[in-house]
Amino acid sequence: MWTRPELKAVGHLDADCFYVSAERVRDEFLRGKPVGVLGNQGACVIAKSYEMKRAGVATGMPIWEALGKCPAGVYVKRDFRWYEVLSRLMLGVVREYSPRVEYYSIDEFFFAAVPARGQTFQELAGLIRDRIWERLGVPVTVGIARTRTLAKLISDAAKPFGARAVVDRRDEEALLIDRPVTEITGIAGRRAARLSPWGIVTCLDLARADRRLVRSLLTATGEALWWELNGEAVQPIQVQRPAHKALARGGSFGESTAEPVVLYAWLVRNLERLIEELEYHGVAAGRLNVWVVYKNGQSGAGQMTLAVPSDRFDLLLDAARPCLRRAWVPRALATHMHLIAEDLTPRRDCPLDLFDPAEHRSQAQAVARLKREINARHGRFVLRSAATLPLAAIYRDTANEYDICDIRGKLCF
Repeated sequence: MWTRPELKAVGHLDADCFYVSAERVRDEFLRGKPVGVLGNQGACVIAKSYEMKRAGVATGMPIWEALGKCPAGVYVKRDFRWYEVLSRLMLGVVREYSPRVEYYSIDEFFFAAVPARGQTFQELAGLIRDRIWERLGVPVTVGIARTRTLAKLISDAAKPFGARAVVDRRDEEALLIDRPVTEITGIAGRRAARLSPWGIVTCLDLARADRRLVRSLLTATGEALWWELNGEAVQPIQVQRPAHKALARGGSFGESTAEPVVLYAWLVRNLERLIEELEYHGVAAGRLNVWVVYKNGQSGAGQMTLAVPSDRFDLLLDAARPCLRRAWVPRALATHMHLIAEDLTPRRDCPLDLFDPAEHRSQAQAVARLKREINARHGRFVLRSAATLPLAAIYRDTANEYDICDIRGKLCF
């Protein structure tokens, strides 16, 4: 049985260069070398080792720029199936030492810090870090504090391969005094600009500011951060992910395109992936959004509300087509597309559409069932719409079969 110490504390575990570390676990040749992990179609660097970072390569940098800065680097395609395996193994280790663990992202966990009898918070932080390294070969950093906001700031400060517990107010202030307010999760440039005229530029400035002023500038979300910085835990650890308010699929094309037939192929690909997620969660979409981003900085969007919430391919495609027409900018090179399903309704609560004949409905359900069965047996995209034929190269690349959004259960997308 878990015992509860007098002082309640929250831990934050963050893997160090997780995608690179995961690649090094299965290939020791990569250890100590500058390594970059490439995203969709190998177009850009989505993660890099500390060695590559020192060479000037930044996350999101196009591969041709990265090669110019780090020609001796080793560049590998991302493999989210493998990363999920290690992620869930790390999650299992943390659960051995805590009764409450939040699966925040693929490489981050918040947990209730509960030391064993006679153990300090500092010893607990070091134990969890060392146990993951010994079992999995993944370097992580662990921070423990009175709140989750402080715990994340501590782990960020302790990287790489650090373990640090700060539960004393004087030590907290020493941590906060020199750290920019933008290092707090939830405060980026725009919010920092609101705080700056009031002399609030560091984390300690925010902690010492008037609470009512912070609320007026940053709303209730900012006030919650103020409480957390002052040691009052108001953001709970969420053991289970809350129900989705929206589901989305999409991303970068890798290679820009202005061809309508290729854009339509991406629309269908993303819709088929979105329907997988609707079916998994047992919900239907009441509204569909299509958003397209173009290389020249333009963007276009289309939205359609369905007569009856649905997860059927034929009905959602009928809704998606006019959305794409509204989002389309003729002759402009498109770089990204996203499909977003909103107004989600549990499938069991969806009414029947009076204008959808029963024979059409049963036929569509039979096709969907056959598609699921074949793909479950032979491969995720073995059976798909013929409209995706222009993307044959995308389907041949196994790296495109599984994405980070396919890792279910984590809170952060």
